[in-house]
Amino acid sequence: MMPLISIEDLSFAYRDREVLHEITFPVEGGEVLGLVGPNGCGKTTLIRCINGMLSPRRGRVVLDGRDIRNMHRREVARAVAYVPQSAGNRTTATVFETVLMGRRPYLNWKVSHTDEEKVVEALTLLDLEELALRRVAELSGGERQRVMIARALVQETGAIFLDEPTSNLDVCHQMGVMEILRDLADKKGLAIVIALHDLNLAATYCHRLLVLEGGSIYSYGAPAEVLTEDMLRSVYGIEAVVKRDMPAPYIVPLRRGCLESGLKPARSSQ
Repeated sequence: MMPLISIEDLSFAYRDREVLHEITFPVEGGEVLGLVGPNGCGKTTLIRCINGMLSPRRGRVVLDGRDIRNMHRREVARAVAYVPQSAGNRTTATVFETVLMGRRPYLNWKVSHTDEEKVVEALTLLDLEELALRRVAELSGGERQRVMIARALVQETGAIFLDEPTSNLDVCHQMGVMEILRDLADKKGLAIVIALHDLNLAATYCHRLLVLEGGSIYSYGAPAEVLTEDMLRSVYGIEAVVKRDMPAPYIVPLRRGCLESGLKPARSSQ
């Protein structure tokens, strides 16, 4: 069976600086894939290449059997939804109006009753219904982030890409958003790709993880296979214990190691 998304030998560079190098992996429908790795490893750039915002130097992205380069932007918008790392706070639009923008790939001359129903469903799912008439600029960072996720949901695409969607959320809403995304993958067969920094959150809610290091794939597989002490030492430069007596692997950091970034290792308390 063909994967919903296929990334094939993808490389990308900003001028002469290569950021991604020969990236290849599939994303299946019904899967939550977590992109993890240290700052600057290429997670955001990879997401922008997959959804067509950036053009790779080499390789290609195939969406449901079609090369994204041969698809009209409106077609891509009906296939892929994108939630950026931070939501703009200068808009004068209300929450309802902002989420409704996610229906643009389907809108004709006017907004239909169906479009409005889809918005209400997404607002309810993200616990935003009481904020529907508030201006997005008046919301907290976490509330704005949930608005952007609701906007992505109403696009009704087969795939959703999210760049650190939980970074501005408290623990309760982090878990709530991840539960919703996992549920969309499990029950509706969506392909969900999420760039995350919280490895324990990724281990709990992602079916598979892809670890990036320096723009290349370090490892790829189930959380239990990928999250190892050796990986944490090599990629993140930390000494840690990975506990495996819970439903998902759980990382307990012990101390920081020595990275090429110039950071000095933490002093021992002994």
